[in-house]
Amino acid sequence: MEFLTEVRWSPYVAGIGIGILSWFTFLISRKPLACSTSFARASGMIEKLFAGKEVDLKPYYQKIGLVVDWQWMLVVGIVIGSLISALLSGDFQWVWVPSLWETAFGDNPYLRVVVALFGGVCIGFGARWAGGCTSGHGISGTLQLAVSSWISAVCFFIGGIITAHIIFTLIG
Repeated sequence: MEFLTEVRWSPYVAGIGIGILSWFTFLISRKPLACSTSFARASGMIEKLFAGKEVDLKPYYQKIGLVVDWQWMLVVGIVIGSLISALLSGDFQWVWVPSLWETAFGDNPYLRVVVALFGGVCIGFGARWAGGCTSGHGISGTLQLAVSSWISAVCFFIGGIITAHIIFTLIG
């Protein structure tokens, strides 16, 4: 159990763990491992607090259902598990502006938060548009040998490499 206190886990151990989790997900729920729909559900629940029951009439929310389900709890578990892992490894720290960002763009936390929020919205929009996120397509879809998921996974990497190049080479 000593590996639980390591700052970085072996990618082989993490990959095997994700693979086993995927097996259990298919076995128990008969659904693929994914989480981006949970963010869409959460946004619908938040919208419902302000707009009321008319939110239930929107076709998209009727399709996905505004419920706290196992995927929603998976996202909560990811956050809690990440916190526990960081605490066990002694690597937990509050950082508003990571050092790599600070080197490239300065130490303004407001700029960092705005860019992070914008990036999150873009990722969320893209995940919904593509019909899944990196875990849905990149893990579950590729395990099922879905061509669309393999194309998505390749595009995730290409997009990430290009974006990192633009942010940290051309702009920074």
